[in-house]
Amino acid sequence: MFRLFPAIDLRGGRCVRLYQGDYAQETVYGDDPVAQARVWADAGASWIHVVDLDAARSGEPVNRPVIAAIAAAVDVPVQTGGGVRSLADATELFGLGVGRVVVGTAAMSDDELVPAIAAQGRVAVGLDVRGREVAVRGWTEGSGVSVLDALARFGTAPDAFVVTQIEVDGTHAGPDVGLYRELLAATPIEVIASGGVGALAHLTELRALEAAGRRLGGVIVGRALYDGAFSAAEAVRACEG
Repeated sequence: MFRLFPAIDLRGGRCVRLYQGDYAQETVYGDDPVAQARVWADAGASWIHVVDLDAARSGEPVNRPVIAAIAAAVDVPVQTGGGVRSLADATELFGLGVGRVVVGTAAMSDDELVPAIAAQGRVAVGLDVRGREVAVRGWTEGSGVSVLDALARFGTAPDAFVVTQIEVDGTHAGPDVGLYRELLAATPIEVIASGGVGALAHLTELRALEAAGRRLGGVIVGRALYDGAFSAAEAVRACEG
């Protein structure tokens, strides 16, 4: 099933969105992330995607209490990333009620981390890319590793790959469909798209995308929902078909 993952990006305990991953281009959308999560869940979303931008940048998990409150407030699983740099970080998030942990930068430097987390719970690898190069440390640095090489590195250890195209993130310009077609052909693991969605037609296009007999597992949507390009209920219907 192709699922909608409404996004809640946390910075200083508030709901924000960045433009193309730039911390200097931040828009604040609300002071109550818990209430926002309830809105998404009540609209029919089957997952909530939460990113701790503070932890992604500094490593300081200042938003953990908010993440715990979100997980407690909704009846759907919460997928959380940002600053997960150790097995202890993942273990703490699972203990807070998180359904799936997303590991980015640390997974690129520690080959043992993803299998270790997978032994305790559901884990996704977050691959944030510019073009086809994986970026790390809150999108601020290039890794020198291509996204296809990264897929091969992780094999079948993760539950899913969450792949964000930074070049279109927050732009409403449309997703990088070519990227996701390449990824579907390259891995048997579920791929979740992120970045560029600005219209219901973009959701329909991603839902219909097929390569090597495989389809995407879902899409993360943030700014388009906050800006009112469409409602969460409309997005759920577009994703589920």
